[in-house]
Amino acid sequence: MSDDIERFLEEMWVEKALSDNTLAAYRRDLTDVARRLQGKRLPDASTADLAECMAARYQEGLKARSTARWLSCLRSYYKQAIRKGRMDSDPSRGISAPKLGRPLPGVLSAREVDQLLAAPDIDQPVGLRDRAMLELLYASGLRISELVTLPIVALNVRQGVVRVVGKGDRERLVPVGAVALGWLRRYVDNARPLLSYRHQTAALLLSNRGEAMTRQNFWYAIKRYAEIAGIHKVISPHTLRHAFATHLLDNGADLRAVQMMLGHADLSTTQIYTHVAQARLKALHAKHHPRG
Repeated sequence: MSDDIERFLEEMWVEKALSDNTLAAYRRDLTDVARRLQGKRLPDASTADLAECMAARYQEGLKARSTARWLSCLRSYYKQAIRKGRMDSDPSRGISAPKLGRPLPGVLSAREVDQLLAAPDIDQPVGLRDRAMLELLYASGLRISELVTLPIVALNVRQGVVRVVGKGDRERLVPVGAVALGWLRRYVDNARPLLSYRHQTAALLLSNRGEAMTRQNFWYAIKRYAEIAGIHKVISPHTLRHAFATHLLDNGADLRAVQMMLGHADLSTTQIYTHVAQARLKALHAKHHPRG
């Protein structure tokens, strides 16, 4: 990786406190650009050079959303270089971003959520952990990165909330329902001590080795439980987060309240779930109404 990219990443970490995941994405995209420039440094690239790199991505069949993120990262790099006085102009400004449709997230029905939550074997410590984990995720709508990094002290059983530090180090309190709290109590009292015998860790959710759960741990778990539950839809790490938001809106929740619980900085990000709810209503109408 070039010194130019390393310096940019260090500045982003210091000035904007970007997460490790965001910095890793920046590193991948900028390294991809540098590779395509075939030895030419990023500050020396012309608009034509960058347009050729982008054209090569299209020829390789890479998705428009991935390329849009790639271009956004590149623009952030040049904006920072200009702000720091290292460059006078931005060669990426002459490149148009790919047009993106706005995909609707796949959502489980309430019945499918019940089947998924019932899939873990709660007679085993790991199964009880997974039941508590899935219940917490559906009850709170946390991001997976927030879930697996949640410290045990963030859970306030008496008040029925979790204290979450989300993107941009923004902190929020998220309510957790009585059902999820019940499973969390059972996990903390009965399963967590068995999982933590090797290590003393602050994390709420522990792997079978007594260490903090990882996003990969969660991914494998939810895929396995979807198979056990007989759910054949495409399952993503955000599946229960999407279900949390959509089911709230289906039952009359205020959009602003859902935004606050999800930790979205912009209300427009939350509004996609209103489209999901509307699409489900249309499908129900078409299926069940005599004139549908």
